[in-house]
Order: sequence, then C-alpha cells, then structure tokens
Amino acid sequence: MEQEPKQLGELLPRIVVEPPGPRSRQLAERLSRHESPAASGIKKGDIPVFWERGRGANVVDVDGNVYVDMVGGFAVTVAGHSNPCIVEAIKQQSEKLLHSMGVLHPNVPRVELAEKLAEITPGNLAVSHIASTGGEAVDLALKTARYYTGRHTVVAFHGGYHGKTWASLAVTAKNYAREPWQPLLVGAVHVPYANCYRCPFEASYPDCDVLCARYLEYVLSFPDSAVSDVAAVIAEPVQGVGGWIVPPPEFLRRVVEICHERGILFIADEIITGFGRTGRLFGTEHSNVVPDILVLGKGLACGFPISAMVTTREIAACWESEQHTSTFLGHPVGCAAALASIKEIGDRGLVQKSRELGSYFKGALEEMKGRHVFLGDVRGLGLMVAMELVKDKQTKEPAPEAATQVVATALRRGLMATLRGGPYGNCIRMAPPLTITREQLEFAVKTLDESLTEVESSL
Repeated sequence: MEQEPKQLGELLPRIVVEPPGPRSRQLAERLSRHESPAASGIKKGDIPVFWERGRGANVVDVDGNVYVDMVGGFAVTVAGHSNPCIVEAIKQQSEKLLHSMGVLHPNVPRVELAEKLAEITPGNLAVSHIASTGGEAVDLALKTARYYTGRHTVVAFHGGYHGKTWASLAVTAKNYAREPWQPLLVGAVHVPYANCYRCPFEASYPDCDVLCARYLEYVLSFPDSAVSDVAAVIAEPVQGVGGWIVPPPEFLRRVVEICHERGILFIADEIITGFGRTGRLFGTEHSNVVPDILVLGKGLACGFPISAMVTTREIAACWESEQHTSTFLGHPVGCAAALASIKEIGDRGLVQKSRELGSYFKGALEEMKGRHVFLGDVRGLGLMVAMELVKDKQTKEPAPEAATQVVATALRRGLMATLRGGPYGNCIRMAPPLTITREQLEFAVKTLDESLTEVESSL
C-alpha cells in the first residue's frame, strides 16, 4: 500500500535558494527604512529570513524554502505552527466578537480561560489576571508581590530573563538590555543561579550540596548583606535566554523553602517552560514545588499574544477593584486561542510526546559529544534542549564564532536552529513545536552532526 504523501508540517526541508534569499534581503532593506532599530538585528548587519507561512514543525520563507523548525517562534508554537484547531477557534471568535471592554464588559472566553487555568495549574493557584505579553504579566506579578507583602525588594538570578518592560527589565540580568536605562526599579538584586556547567562557586554537583541555594539563604539571613525588605524571589524553572540552564531539582525546592521560612513569595516565570515544553505541563513539576505566583505566556495560545499571572485567592485579594487594567485585558480572541491550545496539548498527548522525543533528542546529542571538539555541553528537559560550544572542553572558553557558523551551516541545509544565545553567544538553544515528527527530529540530529563536522574542519 502506498503511503499518503506528507503534508506541510511533517515535511523534511526543501531549499530552493540559499538563505537568506533575495526576497528576504529586499524585505530587510524595506523594513530597515521604517522600523525602529530596537526591533531587529538589521542595524548590526543581520539579514533575517522572513517567514511567509508555517504548519506543524515546518516554516516556509518568502523565497519558497521549507525548513524543519527547531526554534518554535522562541518556544511559542507548542501545538505547531498555525494549528488548524487553534486557527478555527480564532476565526470563530473573531467573527462573533473581536473585542470587548477589558473592565466594564467582559466576555465568555475570558471566564472559561480563567476557570481552565485554575483547573490545570498546580496547588491552590486559582485566580488569574489575563494580559497580553509576558513582560506585562511579570510586571503584574512583581506589583502583586509588593502589594501583598508590603515589602519592596525582589531577588532575581544571574542569567535570568523576564522581559524588557520597565519593571521586568529590573529583574532581567541581561546587561546589554539594562545598561542604557539605569537606574531601574529600586530594590531588585541578583544572586547566582544553579548553573552546574559554569558554577560561579567552582563547585561540583552533587558534592556542592546545592551551594547556590545556600548562598541565597546567606544573603537573606546575614544582617549586613544590604538585602532586606524582600517581597519575592523570581526564577525560571529552566533559564531560557540564559542558555537553557537546567538546575538540579532540589535547587528550586530549597529556594521555595527559604522563601516560605521568611514570608517571601516565590514567583515562577514559566513563560518559556509552561505547557509541556519541558516534558511536564509546567516546569516547576520537575522539582515538585508550587509557586505563590505563576507567570504564563508564549505557549499559552501557541502564537496569539496573550499571557497570564495566576496566584492564590488570598494573595489576589490584596488588590482593590480596577487597580490594574488595560484595554486588551482578557481579549476574547486570545482567550479562545488559549482554550483551543490547551485542549490540543491534552488531546494530542503533547506533554508526553515532549518528554519522549526530548529524551531521544538529548541522548542523540550527548552521543555526539565524543566526536566533536567544540561540543562542550548538552542539556535540557523535554523538547527544550541546548548545545553549548566551547574552544576547549577543559577551560570551557566559549566559542561564539563556531556557534554562529553551525547555525548558518544548518540553515543552508534546511534546519532552522537560529536561536543562538546565552551570555556568551555560544549556546544553540532548540525548542521545536511539540508536534515535530521523529523523522524530522532524526534529520535535525543528522544535520547538527554534519554541521559541527563541517565547521570544525574549517576552524
């Protein structure tokens, strides 16, 4: 029996012109004339590949190239690009009601999404505030923590990223984004995260007894640490922009214990790690902890801009009526998209698929380490997997040039693994749609292997 031809979403790549192609270059020139340089890398000489359409784990650019997508719109398209069920929900809701008034006249999908979030989030989290972007939801979480506790300081972590709005930027540790705007929110301080590959204490896990968590305890306990009046500690269960840094599971457990011993709220930023990305519905489940405040975005609606802060009834009760509102609060189309996305994740078993395919993917990359001199570390949870490239495996000197070339080489072969980053620019971070097929993932492994070999022979 002949197999049915594969549809867009399950295809292997087809490259018709070397990317970035002529149409991408033309569009980059047009965009650079009328868009703020702050919104892209064009000013520094990057020529982006412009996307035209997507489905499942495929992206098609404006020049007709078909790629296997390993970036997922920065970990957004959990249920696949242009998932038909989500698209249909958006279409139906748009035809029925495109907009309602955030405060005075809510809508039905907003009620249903608030109920659904109370149902699926851990512990006694039960009250949500539905916003539009991740940074906005982080701002709201910080305001909530300060309001509820009556305190003002927030502790965040080195390497952490929580957004670029005014308040979220204060707890973000990316100096390039912070420096022009100092001073930021008064009372935000940063401490080391559990980065076992590059431990700031030069310790080794597990013999270190999670020294990074004990250091947080020291900072909060020492009378003259210059850190006091702490309202909250905010952390990503797996650091995203910081390089897909996976802490030992006891790290978050100890952080939460330290917080609760002192009446400090723990905020989990799950904008990247939520909705199955790590092989669990939420990243905090790997540590078996329940945050006091949970921040969601990205995969919440798999492409429609919507976010949420979810907390307990007790904490939410600190707010008075209409103290934090916005025009697009609880947007009906966004809520409908989120409900459809959550249903797709459950109906298609995408959390389990992330766990199973992620185990295969990480294992295959680990097996490559012995063959590649640049491949210093492989890490991840679920389908959130990174390779860190180094010039020397003993000194761990970062190799950003090699990472740039591997990404470019893979792109020419049809693998879009362009989410290069981390503090040193040497991490290739991958977060494909959870709908990716085993065949597409095997192609990704083969292409990364070949690309590393090609780059190593040229440097």
